[in-house]
Amino acid sequence: MSSHISFFKSVENYVDKAAAFTDIPKGLVEQIKACNLVLQIRFPIRVGNDYQVIEAYRVQHSHHRLPTKGGIRYAESVDQDEVMALAALMTYKCALVDVPFGGAKGGIKINPANYTTEQLQNITRRYTAELVKKNFIGPGIDVPAPDYGTGPREMAWILDTYQALRHGEVDSIACVTGKPVTQNGIRGRAEATGRGVFYGLRECVSHAEDMKKLGLEKGIAGKTMVVQGLGNVGSNTAIISQQEGDVKIVGVSEREGSIHDPNGIDIEKLLAFRKETGSIIGYPGSKHIGDARAALELPCDILVPAALENQITTENAGKIQAKIIAEAANGPVTADADPILQKKGVLILPDFYINAGGVTVSYFEWLKNLSHHRFGRLENRFQHNAFGRILDKVVEFTGKSVSDRDRELLTRGGTEIELVNSGLEDTMITAYQQIRETFKQHPGIPDVRTAAFVCSMKKISSDYISMGIFP
Repeated sequence: MSSHISFFKSVENYVDKAAAFTDIPKGLVEQIKACNLVLQIRFPIRVGNDYQVIEAYRVQHSHHRLPTKGGIRYAESVDQDEVMALAALMTYKCALVDVPFGGAKGGIKINPANYTTEQLQNITRRYTAELVKKNFIGPGIDVPAPDYGTGPREMAWILDTYQALRHGEVDSIACVTGKPVTQNGIRGRAEATGRGVFYGLRECVSHAEDMKKLGLEKGIAGKTMVVQGLGNVGSNTAIISQQEGDVKIVGVSEREGSIHDPNGIDIEKLLAFRKETGSIIGYPGSKHIGDARAALELPCDILVPAALENQITTENAGKIQAKIIAEAANGPVTADADPILQKKGVLILPDFYINAGGVTVSYFEWLKNLSHHRFGRLENRFQHNAFGRILDKVVEFTGKSVSDRDRELLTRGGTEIELVNSGLEDTMITAYQQIRETFKQHPGIPDVRTAAFVCSMKKISSDYISMGIFP
């Protein structure tokens, strides 16, 4: 956010802007904006022969639905304001995609690269123990997940610590999501956020009248894309867009700099090149064009900032040439850069919509854990046999034959990953249609972000009213 407006304050400003297009009472708007619980933690860990005091946070923004849900990030940028803002965005995100959680977020102020695996494990386990002590974690209380700087490994440590301290709790595996598949995780979680970005973009560009205003053709195929950040979200967005959407990726940036190739960059080959050389610079056929932010200014149809917040500011907003920005990271466009881009006619798909794939599939994992059975396990074979019998009858009545390959394709039941991806696709499409409908119903709403906040706030306020808190 801008230097004089805190990240949390800028989220509040977006909410105030959206509130003007609703009839939600002022007092209820204030409750929707407020952070309900903030836990600030300090604990020591041993590093070599010395001790360090670790600063950590967990924020539960809204209890209109329980449990609360949100990732834990490990980064040196972590402070209370950032965690509060990210927790607030989780509230609006969950409401927008109809996932029944309140928003939460956690953070530990460290650079994971500065610690050994053993030290990171000690930090994670101690943090979890602090959350358990304060009743800030549990399948029906608050369910963490991975975020920047964390992954399945850390979630497995959290689960193990929780189970050690809450021995015998039957639903304990649902205390955290984003776990390894072998530790009661769910297939498809690792690429869920990137896949959600693709589904959201594909739905956005499927409306011919909206695309005409941007000077673009309807449909995702052939669109040019620039991706900033090749972490989990950026790399999966790029690979899935390329493989399933036939998108041409013309620019990529990472910490070491930006590269450009108007003929297209094969992301899987680029990732292999970076793994081998430690850098994207020098990738065959590409041109090194500057630092990590240089790629943001490349001409393209779709720009995907998938790194950290505050990447598009008043300094570079005027130079952005993309027609659509998909905020795959949290808060990549600052509050004061937003109006500059809107004035240029750029369509911004806000972070709390476009990166909601992660929390959506986390919800599926939580459901799987609470039901104690794997999606597809009970029905897969039944569907296979039922479809087989239908096909046999069709073959019998028509006298036609079906190859073994076609038979397998037509009769197999849904696997866990197919069911997860199908649920995610439906969630992203439905949410975008709700945002678009709200945008069209209120001619005064200036942009998609405001329309998305209006959608979220209406759902949250109806929850509060139905609870009888605000008659």
